[in-house]
Amino acid sequence: MDKDIKDDLKKLAKDTEVKLTESILRWKYKKEGKKMPDKEILEHNSRLVADKANSILSRRGKSILNEFKKAYLESKKRGDSRD
Repeated sequence: MDKDIKDDLKKLAKDTEVKLTESILRWKYKKEGKKMPDKEILEHNSRLVADKANSILSRRGKSILNEFKKAYLESKKRGDSRD
């Protein structure tokens, strides 16, 4: 895939995550009856939340993948043939 296209798709995905996060934060402020922050602050907070969520998913995803690998290798050692 062309690098420019790949970069554009990554930017689109990131922008979509931020917009979704922003809508969730707007809903939360409204539900709690809090005053809506300025647009710039809301967008900044949305980026922070989206980045933190990506970081958590990245770390947890690696540990889950490692557990699958560990289980697979253990089943191979036992001679299980469930492939």
